[in-house]
Amino acid sequence: MNNELLNELTFFVLAVFVGFEVISKVPTILHTPLMSGTNAIHGIILVGALLIAAGANSPVTIALGLVAVTLVTTNVVGGFVVTDRMLEMFKGRQPAKPAEAAKK
Repeated sequence: MNNELLNELTFFVLAVFVGFEVISKVPTILHTPLMSGTNAIHGIILVGALLIAAGANSPVTIALGLVAVTLVTTNVVGGFVVTDRMLEMFKGRQPAKPAEAAKK
């Protein structure tokens, strides 16, 4: 195992621990707004996954690129669906129209 790979593995493990600690401290009420705010970041990740998949030159990298694009696209679409549902909660209820006004 070379030194560069060991450094990258160390950064990855530290990022996992820091990410877990940060996410576990978020109150439940803030989870959905924060998740909807990260859709822009996931959009950037999608562009990166597309660029990597476009430059793939072996079957393994093509398969990994396809998996990355699929997972990121699912994450972005799911984030927008959750954001839409969240925004629906903040809309006021429309008063019911009287039946007579609807007939005119």
